[in-house]
Amino acid sequence: MPRLREEAGSACLGIRRTRRWLPVSMTTVGLIGSGNIGATLARLAVAGGHSVVLSNSRGPGTLRDLVGELGPSVSAATRDQAAMAGAIVVVTVPLSAYPSLTSVPLAGKAVIVTGNYYPDRDGHVPELDGGQPTSSEYLSNYLPGARIVKGCNNIFFKHLLNLARPSGAADRSYLPIAGDDSADKAAVAEFLDSIGYGYVDSGPLAVSWRQQPDTPVYAIPYGSFSDEMGTPASAEVIRAALAAATR
Repeated sequence: MPRLREEAGSACLGIRRTRRWLPVSMTTVGLIGSGNIGATLARLAVAGGHSVVLSNSRGPGTLRDLVGELGPSVSAATRDQAAMAGAIVVVTVPLSAYPSLTSVPLAGKAVIVTGNYYPDRDGHVPELDGGQPTSSEYLSNYLPGARIVKGCNNIFFKHLLNLARPSGAADRSYLPIAGDDSADKAAVAEFLDSIGYGYVDSGPLAVSWRQQPDTPVYAIPYGSFSDEMGTPASAEVIRAALAAATR
C-alpha cells in the first residue's frame, strides 16, 4: 500500500494540486466526515497522488462544490460507499456521531480516527470523564472489527494543510499515531508520508490519551492558531511532548 478539534473557519484553503512529492501508486482513501480536518486531508491526499471518496452525514449532493474544486480524482458517495472503497478509511466525525457508524462496513479496514472528546461540545460521557477508556477505545465499541489508529487529531487544520513537506525536508513535521497493530500503524505511517508528514508511534490505543486535548502534544508544537502557516515540529519535539503528558 502506498505510502483537533476542528476549529471554526473555512476549510476551503488552496493547495498546489500539481505538487507530487513521491512516486506512490494510486490508493483510494475513504473519508467519513468532510469538515475542516476531513476536507484538509482530502486536499493533501489528492496532492499526494491518491484518489479520494468523500462522504458526510448529509449526503453526496452536499459535497458537489468541494468535489468540483478538488478535481477528477475525488468523488462523493455515501458513508458505506466511502468505507468500502477506501484502502485506508479516515473517520473524522464528532463523538456524538459515533453511534451512527455501527452499520458502516469498516471491519478489517485500517481506520484513521481523528476525533477527540470535548465535553463542552459533546456533553459529558462518564466513562471518558473517568479517563478510561480513551476516546479511540470508546469509538471501537461502535466499529467492531475495524483496525483503529489514532492520528491527525492533535493539529489545527490550517497547520495540517500548511506544514506538509516532502520526505527528507529539514523542516518536515511529525504527527503522533497510536494503535494496537504494528501493520496497521505502518500502513497509516505510509499514508502520512505520502501527504507530507513523518510520524511518531505513541503506543497502543490504551495510551493514546497522551495525544488527546490538554496534553503537551495537542496543537502546541505546531504554533499559534493565529499563525496559519504554523511552526514545523520535529520527531524529537513530538516525542518529548508525548513523554511529558500526565493524567
